[in-house]
Amino acid sequence: MSKYATLERSCTKQKTDLFVRGSAVRPPFHIRPLEAHYSEGGTGNIHFHSHTHFELYYFHGGKGNYLIGDKIFVLAPGDLILMHGMTLHCPNVDRTVPYKRTIVHFDPAFVKPFTESPFAANMLQPFYELKNYRMHLEGEQRAEVEAILAKMCKISLETSGLARDRLIVAFLDLLLIVNECCQASDSTSSFPSDKERHAQNIIDYVEEHYHEDLHLEQLEETLHLNKYYLSKLFKEVTGATIFDYIYHRRINQSKIHFVLDRDMTVTDVCYKVGFKHPSHFTRMFKSRVGCTPEQFRKRALNS
Repeated sequence: MSKYATLERSCTKQKTDLFVRGSAVRPPFHIRPLEAHYSEGGTGNIHFHSHTHFELYYFHGGKGNYLIGDKIFVLAPGDLILMHGMTLHCPNVDRTVPYKRTIVHFDPAFVKPFTESPFAANMLQPFYELKNYRMHLEGEQRAEVEAILAKMCKISLETSGLARDRLIVAFLDLLLIVNECCQASDSTSSFPSDKERHAQNIIDYVEEHYHEDLHLEQLEETLHLNKYYLSKLFKEVTGATIFDYIYHRRINQSKIHFVLDRDMTVTDVCYKVGFKHPSHFTRMFKSRVGCTPEQFRKRALNS
């Protein structure tokens, strides 16, 4: 298990984000090194979040947008999205329409040994090179992917000794198809309305300036749109306020600093990612991660 995953597991013990599956409440399935999960229904209270595992997200049906990293994807049935580890993401779906999706989470360190044989070279390459990438499937290719995902979801619920091996084999088959799709897919984003385009412009600006002292007036001046209109459309498109997104972006970056820049103190990271006051940083970090920045940093140093 990677050091990111160790930290994630540790903090999850303090703050368990429960997912509802039918009437059963279960802990986050992505703690396992490989698992597939089909869901049908609303997103509950899921907000911006990130995790160390890589993710394959398949959209069966519904209506909504998905903010992933610094991109907004307007979802269409048949969309398959690749997500790199530690990517901030949050769905915003129309709850009046059945929301159907399959999610596969996997630890790349766990999968790597199974992808190193000559015939399977570069099977994880799309996740590293393309990072957050959307492709649209149709026809036989779509049917084949849906069949593999259904098989993986079924195996994920089994407890037999061979279940893990069968799950890995099915997953490798899926990765081969993903690689084939990536070679032929056009991932150019298109937006059905100006609202999605304006929201994407806001995200692009925040991505470049999140570590600075941001105000709505800056967005208003840069995008030449009224700040109240910008706030309203961003909430409508993403399901979050502009400042909620800014705070989550800063917190996510701080987690990366704690793991990769071990000489930085909590105060250093606080100012580096754009917070003015350490106390505010600590409060925001704990509410979103489940432990204090100091606790997270200590575990990072000891991992």
